[in-house]
Amino acid sequence: MDCHDTAVPARGPGRTWDDPAVRTDDGWVTEHLLIGGTRVDCRRSTRGDGVPIVHVHGFAISGTYLLPTARILADRWVNVVPDLPGYGRSQRPGRVLDIPQLGEALVGVLDALEIEKAVLLGNSMGCPVSLEVAHAAPERVHRLVLVSPAGGVQNQPLARALGQLGKDMFLESPRMFPVAVPDYLRFGPVNGLRLFGELARYPSLERLVHVQVPTLAVLGRRDPLIPTPERVREVAAMSPVHLSVAVIDAAAHAVNFSHPDELAAVVGAWLDDPDPAPGRAG
Repeated sequence: MDCHDTAVPARGPGRTWDDPAVRTDDGWVTEHLLIGGTRVDCRRSTRGDGVPIVHVHGFAISGTYLLPTARILADRWVNVVPDLPGYGRSQRPGRVLDIPQLGEALVGVLDALEIEKAVLLGNSMGCPVSLEVAHAAPERVHRLVLVSPAGGVQNQPLARALGQLGKDMFLESPRMFPVAVPDYLRFGPVNGLRLFGELARYPSLERLVHVQVPTLAVLGRRDPLIPTPERVREVAAMSPVHLSVAVIDAAAHAVNFSHPDELAAVVGAWLDDPDPAPGRAG
């Protein structure tokens, strides 16, 4: 399928009718979706065409930090940036959702927006969530972009993962702190520990090896939370479908926020390739 054959309709059955979309002057709208009885906030660009790009946020944080990359890509494609249930300003369910449940909620977002098939562009925990959708509902995923994939044995045990997080704090742009800290405080430390345990136990490697859609992994060379690019390429060689790897040398974990121009260029070039060959993409 070509990347320019599906448009996003203006309104679908999953939107709440008592709280209409808020249109901004930069070509984006904020909508409130009803996903399994939970209100979910979602930002969507109104320009562009083709298969929509849905950005999936990371651990304990809203989708706000994904907007720098999404805004660049919105010059050509429709881009969607939801806050999954329990994150950002979306309503909290009764308990912290695990990765499969977040995957179900993401499919619910696609249903509410009447998106038949999407490019999923995840960062950090958003990568396992996107992999879960590609595993459970591959017909809904056109292509998969995994930016700084987290989870699995690389982040075990918990003490090691916490050390990796602490190290990454000193590697990220200071501009990230006022974006991330309010979200982390809102999510709460107890919920954060529960979710991190779920993330560390998620079989990311197994899902990646068996993914059935073309996939691009984008790594920051300074990222302490992910395997080395060499190890990721070893995994790519095990995959039955096209799995390409790109490395952004100066980036750490939050590539979508710190290096949006470089990331958007890599993603755009890969989406323009009708038959991406496995190996290094950029």
